[in-house]
Amino acid sequence: MSVNLSIDGAMAEVALNRPDKLNAMREADVGEIVVALDRAEQQQVRAVLIRGEGAGFCAGRDLSEADPGNEDGEQILETVVNPVVRRIATFPAPTFASVHGPCLGLGLGLALACDVVYIADDAKIGSPFARIGAVLDSGGHSFLVSRLGMHRALELIYSGRLLSGTEAAAIGLVNQSFPPDAVLDRTRKLAAQVASGPTAAFMESKRLVRRIEEEGLGLFEVLRREAISQGVAARTEDYKEGISAFIQKRPPKFSGK
Repeated sequence: MSVNLSIDGAMAEVALNRPDKLNAMREADVGEIVVALDRAEQQQVRAVLIRGEGAGFCAGRDLSEADPGNEDGEQILETVVNPVVRRIATFPAPTFASVHGPCLGLGLGLALACDVVYIADDAKIGSPFARIGAVLDSGGHSFLVSRLGMHRALELIYSGRLLSGTEAAAIGLVNQSFPPDAVLDRTRKLAAQVASGPTAAFMESKRLVRRIEEEGLGLFEVLRREAISQGVAARTEDYKEGISAFIQKRPPKFSGK
């Protein structure tokens, strides 16, 4: 298998497992990511961590199966790449990426589709598409523009310059960077912490943040949507447990329901 799924309690890990190819993904491998996420959802996990085995997170699409001049680039994106990016972005639990080594092209999209991205200081992340005459894909335009602005997005696209993990964190492309030997542990700790939290409430926030991003909601509409989401949360077991624990001065025990 080129993608491994492990589930420990409420947390799932999806590991890209083609280390000899820096986890470059073939069409079948991308499908395995979707299958792994489907299985994780069926198990009702409360957090998902995506990482890469070996020396890198993901070097992008495996171009050894490319057919320049003959392949249908639009069809490949619409049927192979775009569905996995959407699946990660809309997964019904908090998602985390632990990035080290190369994180390029499709790898960039897989990582930035996650809710939180922790990265190794010496990782290399970005769009090398200028070198192969291709258009940045995997949601890269959206991620770069929303996080960095048009001017930085286009500079990175035009130049093909790759950012170190330290640079990516400093400009806000990812959340934080850590020493290479610490990044996976730090990501796991955060994912485990979140998985034990009020994940039903977290999902209300995730959906609202997505709507703000996709629909450009203004303050007054956000206030209305927050009220609706709070109404949903107030009917959950976690809400009752959280308020009760606060009053009783004890740690809450959330179930995600």
